[in-house]
Order: sequence, then structure tokens, then C-alpha cells
Amino acid sequence: MVARSGVFGALTKEHRERLMPLAREVSFAADERVFDEGGKADRFWIVRTGTVALDVHVPGRRAAVVETVGAGELLGWSWLVPPRHWHLGAQAVSPVRAYEYDAAAVRELCGNDPELDHALLTYVAGVIAGRLRSARVRLLDLYAPHGAGEVP
Repeated sequence: MVARSGVFGALTKEHRERLMPLAREVSFAADERVFDEGGKADRFWIVRTGTVALDVHVPGRRAAVVETVGAGELLGWSWLVPPRHWHLGAQAVSPVRAYEYDAAAVRELCGNDPELDHALLTYVAGVIAGRLRSARVRLLDLYAPHGAGEVP
């Protein structure tokens, strides 16, 4: 199992034990697309090994990588928020091994366990905030006039 960091570190032992039977071990080859922005978000992953780049579509340009996700980290949060479509795209940078979860099964489990639901929602909210911050900074670096993102 992944070291007690990231999502596993945010959950109690009992909550981890309730989630693990829902996990399926999967792997992605380097350069393999995991999901595309706008696609149906019906699952998520906890990365065990390797790195995944998160990117945003930029019309007329290559997708801009806004963050990378590594061991112990959550890959995909859009499964939790209707309409459940990916807000970013994801591509394996290196070979990746991960635990894959069916989103509907996890939402059902959370519906029956308010403490797990709260812990998972709190963790995912932090992930969303961090990804939004990373995307903003990266896009300013790439596309804003020099110095536009500086605080006076």
C-alpha cells in the first residue's frame, strides 16, 4: 500500500479499510492518456508509482501542463461534482501504477458513512483548491504579459 501520505494519510485506518475493497489495481504506460478534459468522470485513481501530468486545453495551442501528480496523490476529483465531467486532462509522464475506484461505488459508500464522506470531501476540497491555484499560476506564467501576475 502507498505510504500514509496524500489521501491515505488524510483518512483513518477504518476508512482506508472500507475503501480498499473497492480498489482495482491498474497501470498506464508512459505517454498514455488517462482522461481528456470534458470526458465523463466516472472514476478516480490514487497513484501508487509514477507521475501523471494534468493539462488544460488552450485553443490554438498545445495543452498546457498545469500540475503533476505522483505517489499517494489523488488523480481526478471531477467525479464528485455534478455534472461529473473532467475539468482537466491527464497523461502519464512515466509508467504509472494506481488504485482505480468506481466513483458511483465510492459515493454510495460515503452516503452510508458520514464520517468517511466528510473526510473525503475535506481532502478533495483541498485538492481542488491546490489545482486551481496551480492552474492559475501556470497560465499566468505562460500567457500573461511579463509582471502581470505580480502583487504590488
